[in-house]
Amino acid sequence: MIQTKRVYELPGLDDGSRFLVDRIWPRGIKKDSLKLDGWLKDVAPSNELRSWYGHDPSRWDEFRRRYFNELDSKPQAWQSILETARRSNVILLYGSRETQHNNAVALKEYLEERLVQSE
Repeated sequence: MIQTKRVYELPGLDDGSRFLVDRIWPRGIKKDSLKLDGWLKDVAPSNELRSWYGHDPSRWDEFRRRYFNELDSKPQAWQSILETARRSNVILLYGSRETQHNNAVALKEYLEERLVQSE
């Protein structure tokens, strides 16, 4: 199972593997406090795409399309998350205040589609 969680929320006992999927380290968080299994900067959207999107919900569908294209071109960036998700729970951590329209939510959708395709 893959879930998303704001990086500012406390780790849960059943979180499983925890991956930070933002390109930029979240403000006010100490690295040793996150209990991370990995910080996967390369899985985050490009700076250009992130700037264009600007968390504008009206651009969500187009953001997802462009982000999925970026992910298609770099499977090495997300393959370790997918392999882990086949064995245990995975938490995709993000820093955004926007909880419904952010890169972790889009990445979760992308990875879940790949899990289904590989079954």
